[in-house]
Amino acid sequence: MSANLSLPLLFIIFIILVWILKCLNIVREYDRAVVFRLGRVLKNAKGPGIVLILWPIDKIVQVSLRVITWEVPPQDIITRDNVSLKVNAVVYFRVVNATQAVVEVENYRYAVEQAAQTGLRTVLGEVDLDDLLSQRETLNTKLQVILDEHTEPWGIKVTGVNVKQVDLPQEMQRAIAAQAEAERERRAKIIAATGEFQASAKLAEAAAVINREPVAITLRYLQTLVEIGAEKNTTVVFPLPIDLLGAMGLKFVGGGAPASTVEAPGPAANPVSESGMNEKG
Repeated sequence: MSANLSLPLLFIIFIILVWILKCLNIVREYDRAVVFRLGRVLKNAKGPGIVLILWPIDKIVQVSLRVITWEVPPQDIITRDNVSLKVNAVVYFRVVNATQAVVEVENYRYAVEQAAQTGLRTVLGEVDLDDLLSQRETLNTKLQVILDEHTEPWGIKVTGVNVKQVDLPQEMQRAIAAQAEAERERRAKIIAATGEFQASAKLAEAAAVINREPVAITLRYLQTLVEIGAEKNTTVVFPLPIDLLGAMGLKFVGGGAPASTVEAPGPAANPVSESGMNEKG
């Protein structure tokens, strides 16, 4: 008789143990438990730690609060200046309200992914190619603000958006390379011209000083001789002033003028007189 009573008792104890195990739930530190009681969601999410529910009246849904990293697949973008390219990005988001993430949207991760693709095409399609390549930080911030506005009713916080890679067509890459090369050549010419201008200004100042102090040219000549003879060179250079050459040239031309300017014989030097010619005629 006791054996017959022990079997139902053991069965009841087993059922109670199973019920207790179903009522006890362990929620991790990075998770939150959203509890539904008879189909109605409780106000606040439970956890972390041990969460007690009334099974099977209560149903539990666990949501992770960790940051989720999702890479946006390459999107076909046409910029404002009609350049076709492919752009991909990385989106970082996390759940800040587990109840809203479960109740307000069916699949919050899929919703965030679709919003990220749409926002990427919208924002990058409104800028020029130069802005896309040079102002990524501004575009990243703008994308983050737009996505955060879309996902806030779902209890999702977008913590960051980064444009990862921009794939340009080959023709556009060659055009950009040519533009960069031309820009560098322009800068090099401007720098060289600026150097020439500054050097000419300094040379003009030096010439003015030498003009006021003629002995400065002699000191410069001696310094040049020291630099030439620094390596035991036997060559000696004697500078000849250009003014001296000019004076010598004028003197040479003036001294040779009388020899070159010989007057032609006039009519009086003719041995035959005019009257004699008349007599012969």
